[in-house]
Amino acid sequence: MNYFEFYNIPESFLLDEKALKNTYYKLSREYHPDFFANEPQEKQQDILQLSTLNTNAYRTLSDPDLRMQYILREHGLLEEGGKNELPSDFLMKMMELNEELMELEFDFDAAKLHEIGEKSSGVMSQLDNDILPVLQRYPELHGVTKDEALQQVKTYYLKKKYLLRIQESLSKFASHS
Repeated sequence: MNYFEFYNIPESFLLDEKALKNTYYKLSREYHPDFFANEPQEKQQDILQLSTLNTNAYRTLSDPDLRMQYILREHGLLEEGGKNELPSDFLMKMMELNEELMELEFDFDAAKLHEIGEKSSGVMSQLDNDILPVLQRYPELHGVTKDEALQQVKTYYLKKKYLLRIQESLSKFASHS
């Protein structure tokens, strides 16, 4: 079952975290296996499945990145081995950052490390600022506009994953210096 349907909330990238948590706790109490210990085995199994579904739904929907990944997968946009191409201008920027990182391996410079960190943080901030209006409008969109928004979110998601790998490399450099 779709997690949004299970929680009876509209599909959205931005959720009311408090309401989500309240729904999770309400369903946790409702589907707690201990309350069904004297029920037939089949009923106990059904409750256990609902309890597990509740836990998985909350774990996914309460994390913004997992929620984004979940929505994109539900729409068939993040299939393994699928077409996950990024715009060439973004890839060029990332290639430059990666080359600067490789140079640090041979000639470490703390100031350069900081500069690369600032660049990648700036790109990440710009990405976040650019996608926010799309995420905010998403629940009201339908048809082609919704599909276009999902494509924009997919591109954002892939760019963010790429940038996070660079930031991970930066933090490894920082810890070794």
